[in-house]
Amino acid sequence: MRVERVPVPFDGDGSGEAELTWGQIGIWQAIARSGESRTMGGLTPLPPGVTVEQVVATLRSVVGRHQALRTRLVFTDGRPRQSLVASGEVVLEVVDATGSDPAAVAAAVQERYASVPFDYEHEFPVRMAVVRAEGAITHMVAVYLHLAMDAGGLEVLIRELASDPATLPPVTAVQPLEQARAQQQPAALRQSAASLRYLEHVLRTVSPLRFGEPSEPRDPTYRMIRYRSPATRLAVDAVARRAGISTSPVLLACFAVALARAGASNPVLAMLMVSNRFRPGFAESVSTIVQISPYLIDVAGITLGEAVGRAARSTMNAYKHAYYDPDAQDEVVDQVVADRGEPIDFSCFFNDRRAADRAPAAGQEPTADVLASALPRSSAHWEDEPGMPRQKLYLHVDDDQGSASSPAAIELTMSVDTRYFTAAETEAVVRGIESVAVRTALDPDTPTGVRGGPRLPATAVVGADTGEGGAR
Repeated sequence: MRVERVPVPFDGDGSGEAELTWGQIGIWQAIARSGESRTMGGLTPLPPGVTVEQVVATLRSVVGRHQALRTRLVFTDGRPRQSLVASGEVVLEVVDATGSDPAAVAAAVQERYASVPFDYEHEFPVRMAVVRAEGAITHMVAVYLHLAMDAGGLEVLIRELASDPATLPPVTAVQPLEQARAQQQPAALRQSAASLRYLEHVLRTVSPLRFGEPSEPRDPTYRMIRYRSPATRLAVDAVARRAGISTSPVLLACFAVALARAGASNPVLAMLMVSNRFRPGFAESVSTIVQISPYLIDVAGITLGEAVGRAARSTMNAYKHAYYDPDAQDEVVDQVVADRGEPIDFSCFFNDRRAADRAPAAGQEPTADVLASALPRSSAHWEDEPGMPRQKLYLHVDDDQGSASSPAAIELTMSVDTRYFTAAETEAVVRGIESVAVRTALDPDTPTGVRGGPRLPATAVVGADTGEGGAR
């Protein structure tokens, strides 16, 4: 397989050096802990007639427009700093797939780009290739260092990659260097202080453990399940329409109830991945502006409908308080841990990766028969992904728009630490989310079935009608 490397010179506005932004610090901490580059991107088939020259022009345009793509790291004695250049050069690889399956070649290129660590000091955070077969360009592969952008930034970039560079308006969003400088100003520091007061309140309230003690004293191993549920999509949309809210808190209520039923500590604590794109100037920024914020909800002794209401309030608190200085956050956590005399478990994460507009789809209320007929169309399969999150539980939520033969669905991708969840228990949690969503849509006055007090043994909370298992 022959690979041609085409140099792509670029130039753009702005240069200089600054500290990492608050969002970048969070990603860098994850990179430093895991020793792995965190990446985003993928591959896409290209229509007939696309040329290498057109892709070069597009790559030159997006790198020149967005400072995040021409920023590298500078290492000193402490945390790295970001260094922006006004001009430089990236590379477009042209991979010859003649005689091979172009889609398979593109997938192999994507895997190589994602698995080989970036050279943070000398490599720009974008890797791009086109696959050529029999002289025609068939696929494009693009992988970006997560330090440069989050999912919202990737959406902005994807729209631009599909556009004629000559038609794009000037970039007006706040870019990373400006973000880093603004985060040292009094207004941002006041917001950070308010966020950390909320965090401290949560930490002084919550049980220190999420899932009890491990099943056995050994090194952690991880598994990941992908669960596609048309019934969850129908039910969550119905509940959100009825309540006049976004679908996000509905899913979070279902998640919390399913976890508590499965034996997790209640009140349920999950760390939400929160996009700050609702803040002024951030909506169209190609940058990393997601930070984690605690979501705390007590689902004991209430109805499913009441759980949705509580989730809406708790979700709003988490969103409001997700903009803060990570170094100051570490100080708050250390102080609370010292005062309580015990570590606090932050190992439960929830990441809603769907588009920013999470309004429910329009439609009629689904009947019991419609929801019952959707349940058998759910599917589960296990995946072995080397880059999966290394937490006790990490849930990603995605939209699957479906097709003519496959209805729209919510896709739940959950990775777990096998010391705390067996395979059966892992599947029971994602199926439990579906079960709670359907029951909430049909009868919001149904009790959650969660009792207050300390964490119960798993055998005491298994629901025979829902199939939930206990998390060890």
